[in-house]
Amino acid sequence: MGRVVALGEAVRVEGFALAGATVLVAEAPDAVCRTWESMPDDVAVVLLTTNAAAALAHGEAPRKDVLTAVMPP
Repeated sequence: MGRVVALGEAVRVEGFALAGATVLVAEAPDAVCRTWESMPDDVAVVLLTTNAAAALAHGEAPRKDVLTAVMPP
């Protein structure tokens, strides 16, 4: 079974740890991109903040083996 990750600003993602998600805090766009590229292979679902999704929108193609969802603002 794959891991669930919440990626983005601390204030928006830290609560997901209570539900068992792996929390990856990345405040700046370049930090989001570096964190995305270094995610482990066992990640199956990534919950992105709107800022994190915007940072990844212009990057390289998303991983096909990961389901992503963007949190509402």
